[in-house]
Amino acid sequence: KAYAPLLDESTLRSDIVEDIDILVVRELTGGIYFGQPRFTEQVNGEERAVDTMEYRTSEIERITRVAFEAASRRRNKVTSVDKANILATSRLWRKTVSEVAADYIELEVEHMLVDNCAMQLVRYPRQFDVILTSNMFGDILSDEAAMLTGSLGLLPSASLGDGTAMYEPVHGSAPDIAGQDLANPLAAIASVALMFRYSFNLEQAAGTIEQAIKEVLRSGVRTKDLHADGKLLVGTAEMGERIVEKLQISTVNKD
Repeated sequence: KAYAPLLDESTLRSDIVEDIDILVVRELTGGIYFGQPRFTEQVNGEERAVDTMEYRTSEIERITRVAFEAASRRRNKVTSVDKANILATSRLWRKTVSEVAADYIELEVEHMLVDNCAMQLVRYPRQFDVILTSNMFGDILSDEAAMLTGSLGLLPSASLGDGTAMYEPVHGSAPDIAGQDLANPLAAIASVALMFRYSFNLEQAAGTIEQAIKEVLRSGVRTKDLHADGKLLVGTAEMGERIVEKLQISTVNKD
């Protein structure tokens, strides 16, 4: 999401990133990162390396249904991203996504080549609602999409499966600044909102947390990664305290 008070933090013009709200649904357990065989060998005096891109119908169907269910709770649009003009795995991906789409007639489902998607994210990002894609393409596109907002420190993520889900900032940990009261906690806090939304089905709680983040940013409070002239620079702890204060006010108002 692009927060209105931070539009100037993006490297793109504010009118390009205004109102973007993109969910990237990335397959996490298959594709070229886990395919076999994978090896490096010596051939005719030089090294040769091999990685294998592999997907099965069941893997694609599983992640497609996750994306479609998410889109049904949002703006009912899914952009499935592949490289079907070149890769056999992408042709299977596109075929499987199209077959699953028959069960979700209320959704608008489109297919887009990954190189075009990378361009469109910069040209006109508001066209996207849910982006569905494979492990490697999602790894790349999610980081590109993240920078539309101005900072990786703003973005939450959820790793969903058939059992326990894991929620964390999209950037992972920041061990280089651990214990220095410098890290931006907003992505971790927003990850709690995702937990309420996707694990507990508590949309109101999720929305309350996200609204608190917006209000604190609107008040001009910033951590170091987002600081600008005229804004109040705070550390990790104080930013968290400011969010808690907004949540407490929201709770009192509801009561």
